[in-house]
Amino acid sequence: MTALSSSAATLAAHGVAFAAPIARAAARNGLDPSLLAAVAAQETGGPGVNAGRNILGDGGHGHGLFQIDDRYHAFARSAAAMDPAQNAERAAEMLHGLLARYGGNERAALSAYNAGSPNARGTTTRWGDGSVLGYADSVLRHQAQIEDARAELPSDAASAAGYADTARAAPAIPLAPPTAASHGEQPWLDELAAESTASTPSL
Repeated sequence: MTALSSSAATLAAHGVAFAAPIARAAARNGLDPSLLAAVAAQETGGPGVNAGRNILGDGGHGHGLFQIDDRYHAFARSAAAMDPAQNAERAAEMLHGLLARYGGNERAALSAYNAGSPNARGTTTRWGDGSVLGYADSVLRHQAQIEDARAELPSDAASAAGYADTARAAPAIPLAPPTAASHGEQPWLDELAAESTASTPSL
């Protein structure tokens, strides 16, 4: 089993939907696969859920697993936006570029991915324990869930799954939407269920 397939298998074993395309996009863009998976979980999963979904959301403007916004990205206006592999690849490119732009600062990059500014709180999410987290903190909480699940593996299995720290040197890609794209606090599961247009998650 290759490191990439091990990485995908590990994500899938801990509830990450579309694990193979997420692992592939993360590897190609020098990202920790658990961070990319956490963005998908934040965008189209919900608090406490590791699996994102391939849906049309945000009033019809957010496309696919990573909710790429058609008001700011031409890619989102193409059929490719609803293909989980291509959607994951585009999201990984954006996140990779933002990490490079902000010196590897994950909170800044995640805030810019969501709201266009490294200092924005962005979309807020109310978790089951009552805490209300800004976008970046909510993504990092999703990642911690995936990381905690990964920690249950033997250390050699976790290593083989490709979770070593990765380099993040690359030119910035200016693809983040402006601050106005922030959506505010959302009742995640009800809204996503109402907006869902398709596809059963698969590897």
